[in-house]
Amino acid sequence: MEGISIVKLPIIGALIILLLGTNNKLRSLGCDQGSAIKGFKKAMKDEKPTATQTTAEEFPAERVTHKE
Repeated sequence: MEGISIVKLPIIGALIILLLGTNNKLRSLGCDQGSAIKGFKKAMKDEKPTATQTTAEEFPAERVTHKE
């Protein structure tokens, strides 16, 4: 295993182009991925926290007594 040589790179590139198709398919793949990321960011920004935060004043600490 000597790694990826210069001869192997064009072969790998050609296989990727054959599998994914023309630029139209690559462009639509990038567009879909971008819109998915935008949708995720929007959903994270719009999301309201469901858990309410409580303060220490609402629930006072109980006093602990030890038996000897």
